[in-house]
Amino acid sequence: MKKVRWFLVFSLSLVLASTAVVNFPANAEGAVELRWCTFFPATHPLFPMSERWGAEIEKLTGGKVKFTYFPGGTLLKGNEIYDGILKGITDIGMSCFAYTRGRFPTMEAVDLPMGYASGMSASFVINDFYNKFKPKALSNVKILFLHAHGPGLLHSKKPVYTLKDMKGLKVRSTGFSAKVSKALGAVPVAMPMGGTYEALKKGVVEASFGPMEVLKAWKQAEVVKYTTECYSVGYTTGFFVAMNLKKWNSLPKDVQKVFDEVSAKYIAKAGAVWDSGDEAGLKFALKLGNKMISQSAKESAKWAEAVLPVIAGYEKKTEGKDLPGKQYVKTLRGLVNTYNSEFKK
Repeated sequence: MKKVRWFLVFSLSLVLASTAVVNFPANAEGAVELRWCTFFPATHPLFPMSERWGAEIEKLTGGKVKFTYFPGGTLLKGNEIYDGILKGITDIGMSCFAYTRGRFPTMEAVDLPMGYASGMSASFVINDFYNKFKPKALSNVKILFLHAHGPGLLHSKKPVYTLKDMKGLKVRSTGFSAKVSKALGAVPVAMPMGGTYEALKKGVVEASFGPMEVLKAWKQAEVVKYTTECYSVGYTTGFFVAMNLKKWNSLPKDVQKVFDEVSAKYIAKAGAVWDSGDEAGLKFALKLGNKMISQSAKESAKWAEAVLPVIAGYEKKTEGKDLPGKQYVKTLRGLVNTYNSEFKK
């Protein structure tokens, strides 16, 4: 009988210990250890910004949480991060919706060529848009905050002045920027940002769509010579910072409150990082002797008209899925106009 009781007590102790480890992982000091990952390299300005976000949370929670960071795809690649969050491989991850195209049809609307004026504008637009529609596809994670880069422009090895110059041009593009490339007459070539430098250098692609910040942060100004300032089709790419929902629900309410309050502040901070990166990218490119190609109002209007089918196609596709695609686009146009005016440079 004593052996039976001892076995039951021992078994119960193992179960309780296992439960404690699964639900409340902590270090010797009692802090909950959280893994945070992204595909951005440690040298990208968004990474130190994220470290500051984490440090602020650690301080305001009195050390109740601690972060371990995995930049540069060392834990998960960009297209693996969302599933990695769901599976608990990482507790928190930052990546872009475009890497899982088709999975988040509502949020894809943000990436349309709406003529974004800045990263600050785009970052506030995406958060307002998300909060208005709260897409079901994102209900299985805790969204901490969203952000988006400044206007995506064309960076090329040879000058592109008009739509005619776009015909047949091999352009690195992903998500809706690939559809924009095609609508403008180019040949889209899908690849992650990390592979773009070598692809441009070797001539696998002749141009790339991206914000000005890629010229310095990803060193692309070294392998292109021109940037076409096609602001009328300036698109963005939406990024998420999300947490495993089970992990989020295991946190005390006071800790959750700190996460929410700090994250809300980092919408503007992320927007500022994107805009600062655009400025640095422009200066870096000009220093290398690269040329900025401005567009006349007439040419700009031609480009804007050329991409209208991309927007109409999105509306039709989402409406076919019983989603209010036209309402998404109408809402976005209003938000873009509002925030472009508010954060006018």
